[in-house]
Amino acid sequence: MLALGLVLSAMAAAMEPFLPALMKPLLDNGFAPKGSGDFGDSLLQRSPWIVPVMIVGVMTLRGVITFCAGYAMSWVQIRLVNDMRQQMFEHISRLPMSFFELNPSARTITRVTNDVNSIGAAATTVGVTLVRESLAIVGLLAWLLYLNWQLTLVTLAVAPFIAWVTKAVGKRLRNMSRASQSGMGTMTQSLQEAILCQKVLKVFGGEAQEARRFARVNDAMRGYAMRTAVAAAAGSPLVHFFVSFAIAAVVYTALIQSGKGETTVGSFVSFITGMLMLLAPLRALAGVNLPLQRGLAAAESVFHLLDTPVENDLGQTVIERAQGRIEFQSLGFRYPGAEQDALRSINLLIEPGKTVALVGSSGGGKTTLAGLLPRFHSPAQGRILIDDIDIKDLTLASLRAQIAVVSQETLLFNDTVQANIAYGLTAEASQQAIEAAAAAANALEFIQALPEGFATVIGENGNRLSGGQRQRLAIARAILKDAPILILDEATSALDNESERLVQEALERLMQARTTLVIAHRLSTIERADKIVVMQQGRIVESGNHEVLIQANGLYARLHSAQALSVTLE
Repeated sequence: MLALGLVLSAMAAAMEPFLPALMKPLLDNGFAPKGSGDFGDSLLQRSPWIVPVMIVGVMTLRGVITFCAGYAMSWVQIRLVNDMRQQMFEHISRLPMSFFELNPSARTITRVTNDVNSIGAAATTVGVTLVRESLAIVGLLAWLLYLNWQLTLVTLAVAPFIAWVTKAVGKRLRNMSRASQSGMGTMTQSLQEAILCQKVLKVFGGEAQEARRFARVNDAMRGYAMRTAVAAAAGSPLVHFFVSFAIAAVVYTALIQSGKGETTVGSFVSFITGMLMLLAPLRALAGVNLPLQRGLAAAESVFHLLDTPVENDLGQTVIERAQGRIEFQSLGFRYPGAEQDALRSINLLIEPGKTVALVGSSGGGKTTLAGLLPRFHSPAQGRILIDDIDIKDLTLASLRAQIAVVSQETLLFNDTVQANIAYGLTAEASQQAIEAAAAAANALEFIQALPEGFATVIGENGNRLSGGQRQRLAIARAILKDAPILILDEATSALDNESERLVQEALERLMQARTTLVIAHRLSTIERADKIVVMQQGRIVESGNHEVLIQANGLYARLHSAQALSVTLE
């Protein structure tokens, strides 16, 4: 399609001289004295409709070709943007968690929504202009060399200066395009945070502060745009400035040649005409510098994202359904750029179907340990085994099919209730299975009370539901997946008593016959766990069941007593 668009554009450009060519017989013969005997004269005088019909025909044909060329190039640009966005989205979904922890989401979003458009424009509009105008320049220069090679060499003497201007302006434009793309990411982030943090903004009176913050970013974007406009506007006048020197030199040289009888007036006028005709393609080429540099800067950004390595998925082993035996062996882990290890020498065995609770103060490594199991990160030392198979030997799809997660931060999509429960691997689940999962999660009653039941759209991250309702949807999603390994990360910490009771009941049903790893700050919820592991500064300092740890009178006993005292005082 791109080739077709280029060919049609060349055909449309080639038809430009047709109209002047039709004017020649009209002027030479159509207005000659009647009876002069010229065949063309008599034909045009007998049939004056020929030239008007030819003019309409040629212009109509040119219009059709121009439309088809425009359609072809628009098809290429839109398809290119569409394909690149799809490729970027699929690549983003396979990037490791470390990428999202280090890169602001707003910058990633602007790469997909904004930067790709600049690449599309550079790859099509700029490409067509470069091909068409470059061919025009080559043709005109060939004609000028044929007419007078000495004058042509004088003309070409200014080419290095024009190239220098183009390079300098292009460098400035690309730098401003990079800065503008970065600024667009910052602007998107500012807008995103203002929307997501509306409750904080309103309660704490942050409207003016956020407005000032956005104004700084907005003014910076205006500055980038103005500097870009200045650079773009300066390119064409500078090119014309150097061309004027070329014209002056040509006129001077032609006068000297004329005095020596080396050129004629006709040749000189033809040369000057051809030289002036060079201005149009030169101006067009200078005009593509801005979209070209924007496209190149955008390409740097887009391909930097596409070149980011995806998650390491070199495992070859596939298991249909794990028994649920989990073993952490001499495990160590440090986050990129951190000064100390998040986990050190972790050794822990979880038997199939057992519940192990991770407790301890914040920053102890509980969530980090749980996050290593589905390979959100890879351990620096040691290994993790599921059913005596190293998880790095499992394919990511096979590993994660064995795990369901319910976290404190309930993650839902702006979709229907049904789509949020039957998600991913369970997207094709039957309505009966979905309703059974909702009932087991104590969610069926409130779902049926919604305006459209399971077809109700719940809003961004489920903001049309209460915290307890969102959590029960997440539990229903985990129940429907029916994975043999379950990770519960503070699943009830942010709920009121009634919601906690309903959620706790649903969790107890979910935990049956599953290997469960529970992260909890509220120790009363994990007293019946088969094993409680106490973590501090990335190490396991105590382990055992509730009674054993209370009798040991260690860190767990102190934490439990402090929480019991807090509840009593309340």
